Amino acid sequence: MSSASSSTTTERRESPLTQCDVMADSVIPGRQLRDGSTVPAVGFGTYPLRGAAGVEAVRSAIAQGYRLLDSAFNYDNEGAVGEAVRTCGVPRSDLRVSSKLPGRFQAYDDAIAAIRESAYRTGLDYLDLYLIHWPNPRQGLYVKAWRALVEAQRQGLVRSIGVSNFLPEHLDRIISETGVTPSVNQIEVHPYFPQVRQRAFDDSRGIVTQSWTPLGGQSQKLLAEPAVVAPARAHGKTPTQVVLRWHLQLGALPLPKAANPDHQRENSDIFDFELTQPEMTAITALGRPDGRSSDQDPATHEEF
Repeated sequence: MSSASSSTTTERRESPLTQCDVMADSVIPGRQLRDGSTVPAVGFGTYPLRGAAGVEAVRSAIAQGYRLLDSAFNYDNEGAVGEAVRTCGVPRSDLRVSSKLPGRFQAYDDAIAAIRESAYRTGLDYLDLYLIHWPNPRQGLYVKAWRALVEAQRQGLVRSIGVSNFLPEHLDRIISETGVTPSVNQIEVHPYFPQVRQRAFDDSRGIVTQSWTPLGGQSQKLLAEPAVVAPARAHGKTPTQVVLRWHLQLGALPLPKAANPDHQRENSDIFDFELTQPEMTAITALGRPDGRSSDQDPATHEEF
């Protein structure tokens, strides 16, 4: 995948070609961000993959065609993700490595140091996308953290910057106080919690919405809903594929996670069919006010 910000640097060590660059038989299309860079339309969620098993799972995902790897400082797996990237045989410039700033490092100097630590942990020369993980509004530091991300991008530590779990008031504040609009807002989105208003707000600001927990926390109840099962039968797809396709047609970029290669393949095989408008409407209608997978309202929830 090409990018306006393709790397001119090399990783810390070269690695031989492996199965990662020969197994994938399809390419996940890209989506352009407001800064001109691109991210794949489907990414690979890496929580809670760690250690040697995590490396193998991420290498497997790359082999299946995934090119966006979503990590976080607090996942404690940036090292595993970086090892997979360095040893998979796929050119670094074809991959997008994303991580997130934890709440305990939102003060400006702490944020700069944490971003450098994230890069150090991965063993890579730069990160493609870096997000503020949660606004932690009671701490009142997320604007300082955003200024740090802007500076990190200026220094070349990261190629694109964004946020996660930001509400409209949080987004408007960082935009008005810094003049810089995030490229991405990663939020909880799934049929039980479709986030219609937040997605519309993101779109109005030119911010791409990424979906965490895109399958509703692997809810078997969700995958058994008639509104999901019926189009799966009609299109010859699985309920999981129908839900992930729903995300794409909403304009959101899902980040499914799976260690099993068959599930990884299933999750990315969603580009050869299209849901009808009535099917999309029926799935979105599954939304409910208490649809969050856990009690994590960004207006009050904080993580450090």
